[in-house]
Amino acid sequence: MRTDTGQVFKLEDYRPTDYLIPETGLTFRLSPEATRVIAVLTVERRDGVAASVPLVLDGDGLTLSRIAIDGRTLAPTDFFATPDQLTITTPPAAARFQLLIETELAPAHNETLMGLYRSSNVYCTQCEAEGFRRITYFLDRPDILSVYTVRIEAPHHEAPLLLSNGNPAGSGELADGWHYAVWHDPFPKPSYLFALVAGALGKVADSFVTLSGRQVELGIFVEPGKERLAGYAMDALKRSMKWDEEAFGREYDLDVFNIVAVSDFNMGAMENKGLNIFNDKYVLADQETATDADFANIEAIIAHEYFHNWTGNRITCRDWFQLCLKEGLTVFRDHEFSADQRSRAVKRIAEVRTLKAHQFPEDQGPLAHPVRPRRYREINNFYTATVYEKGSEVVRMIRTILGAETFRAGMDLYFERHDGEAATIEDFIKVFEDVSGRDLSQFSLWYHQAGTPNLTISSTHNAAAQEFTLEIEQSVPPTPSESRKRLMHIPLAFSLVGTDGKAIEYSGVEGASVEDGVIHIRRRRHMVRFSGVAERPAMSLNRGFSAPVTLSVEQRADDQFFLAGHDNDTFSRWQAFNTLLTEALISTFRQVLDGKQPGFASRLIELAGKIAGDETLEPAYRALALALPSEADIARDIGKNIDPDAIFSAREALTVAIAEANREIFSDLYDRLTDKDAFSPDAASAGRRALRNTLLDYLSLLQGGATLAARHFQSATNMTDRAAALSVLALRHGGSPETVKALAEFEAKYATDPLVMDKWFHIQASVPGPQTVHAVRALTGHPAFSMANPNRVRSLVGTFSSANQTGFHRADGEGYRFFVETVLQVEKRNPQLAARLATALRSWRSLEPARQGKAREALLSIANTENLSADLRDIVERTLA
Repeated sequence: MRTDTGQVFKLEDYRPTDYLIPETGLTFRLSPEATRVIAVLTVERRDGVAASVPLVLDGDGLTLSRIAIDGRTLAPTDFFATPDQLTITTPPAAARFQLLIETELAPAHNETLMGLYRSSNVYCTQCEAEGFRRITYFLDRPDILSVYTVRIEAPHHEAPLLLSNGNPAGSGELADGWHYAVWHDPFPKPSYLFALVAGALGKVADSFVTLSGRQVELGIFVEPGKERLAGYAMDALKRSMKWDEEAFGREYDLDVFNIVAVSDFNMGAMENKGLNIFNDKYVLADQETATDADFANIEAIIAHEYFHNWTGNRITCRDWFQLCLKEGLTVFRDHEFSADQRSRAVKRIAEVRTLKAHQFPEDQGPLAHPVRPRRYREINNFYTATVYEKGSEVVRMIRTILGAETFRAGMDLYFERHDGEAATIEDFIKVFEDVSGRDLSQFSLWYHQAGTPNLTISSTHNAAAQEFTLEIEQSVPPTPSESRKRLMHIPLAFSLVGTDGKAIEYSGVEGASVEDGVIHIRRRRHMVRFSGVAERPAMSLNRGFSAPVTLSVEQRADDQFFLAGHDNDTFSRWQAFNTLLTEALISTFRQVLDGKQPGFASRLIELAGKIAGDETLEPAYRALALALPSEADIARDIGKNIDPDAIFSAREALTVAIAEANREIFSDLYDRLTDKDAFSPDAASAGRRALRNTLLDYLSLLQGGATLAARHFQSATNMTDRAAALSVLALRHGGSPETVKALAEFEAKYATDPLVMDKWFHIQASVPGPQTVHAVRALTGHPAFSMANPNRVRSLVGTFSSANQTGFHRADGEGYRFFVETVLQVEKRNPQLAARLATALRSWRSLEPARQGKAREALLSIANTENLSADLRDIVERTLA
């Protein structure tokens, strides 16, 4: 393996720059092959910095055309330029001067999708984290805040729309059919928030009146002809703006707010000040083309990017180590928004499922890192589930510890104290210490220490003394670069549940601080004694998932079943049933390995039927409860010597057992849930569809299942039902006449709609079994597929490698060989995307030995490739370490 690793950046090495750039003027003369960029930078030397200190600016693949200071063209001896750096060796003696830099770009040939590039003949930018340096030389780091004025020039016929950050400040006609527009953003911002869009786009217009009475003009720009698909996004935007005023007191500050949807985008969306740029899959939707999950994602991501206006833009990060300061906090805010728009309980279950599916494996593998990393080689690889999802959970724990009222006071102080600044995690923690008077130094370990804590919990009950005791022990497993762990402050929400399903009141407690139903775990071991407890309770622990931890609980099976049917905390009720399912699946997995016939407890099977038919539970909850743990979830909980085929067999056996035993309940409920009303994407309607489609999946395994799924497909009036039926056909009845017909009909109907075809690719890449790798390889040659488009690659290759356990981890290694070929092919044009794909093998060491060896060979073959990008090399080498 090659070991020529790149530069390692360390948090401890942070130093302020010697120079500032308080004002930035940019002029773009756009051309696909030769865009000219003129940057006029007002540069200030910091107090105490000697005039002899060189000014060193970042670049990335740039071609310098001209350079001048205060109107004087610099002599070659006054500067040194490479494609990746510009050094002014002898800056002026004056503390403030104007630097002019002219560069030339070729957006049409920029396939990295970073900096300025073209997407379907539209010029657009992506500058986070370090894309601005691909446009001009700059101090390209988040602590350099500058006021931007931008002039864009382009041929009118090619780019009638010219957009940038801030407010419009002028426009006009130029010679030869060209025109220009000027934009001015009065709020200082870092370079990663710069944005430009130019092209021919359709517009959906609206307005919003803020709490102080200001009218804000809203625009969503999409491919012409698709304006009708942006209505839901506009509605979500207006709801987000209103919610942020009510929940956090945050009012929008510019005269306009624009969103642009583009088809070629590495991320989901980008929060550029006043000009958000979105992957079009998170903007475009109607019932014919988008599923309920798509509508929910659009709502959440529109909100997330808008909320960044305050948590990310007005207050930004001092350095990229503080990324969680904007991302974790803003994920928390968008989660709260979605919970208020939909079912809070169901949303919480979905959040935890996502966290466990993506962040827990990250914490348990070679790519583990703290919420605030201490070092990195490639910052693009730290836009992770740990930074986002776990970062959100840390903010949620602060609210749990302090209470909602004090938490809001802390947020208000944060906005007041740090508006217009580049802040740190320490700044964030400090405001909560100041408003609450609490010492949060131990709690702050959640930001600094990697790994998922485990709580081992046992209990005893002394009936005579009416005393119930919990013994709680915390541990954090070792992670890369952290073999020794410090004790965490873990807020554990709990309830002692009696046989009537109600909380048992206790008269006293000792052994730990207990406040408002939360045990504050700070030591390695606590003996928490509750007095006045006459009957032995069932333990409802980590209610609402109050802390992102794993639990090892000595709990009677009867208590677990009781909680699964009666716990009044909806999340804990779901968790209890999910735990029962997981334990049954792991036991069956071992039976399959031993060649035994799987068997399941009848009361578990019966409980599934009771949950399905319980009309007191909302349909969305029942759908989530009946969704068995995924194969990846089961593998994560088993932990080692994973045989994906055995896990698949175990899961199929339980699914069939539940379906057969509850045939009448499921069939009757399926029929009653048939929706005769007009389509609506609201949460209640989506919940009913989710439950009906979950029942379809079970019923499809019984006699006549293929016919039922085909009828469901043919009668569907919306994409949610159509895609669900197609998925059931492909995954349960692959190769059947019904499946072949449905796949062909879907393809013919949506062949010209790339976002819908992504669903078609995704479904086929999800089909379990060893033959799928050949189907996926063939689909890479489909006319609707392109290796240059991130959405296409993620829908097919990403799905296969990350979500198809039996296909990807094929015993002979063919899935890995295809994976290596594809990752290296993608890496040539888009290193970021290739690096993200490569994380599919982060848990390779948990596989059984034969597969483990083949997975290691695959990783080594990538690592030994010449001229590998820094993005991909970083992921692969850390995965192998």
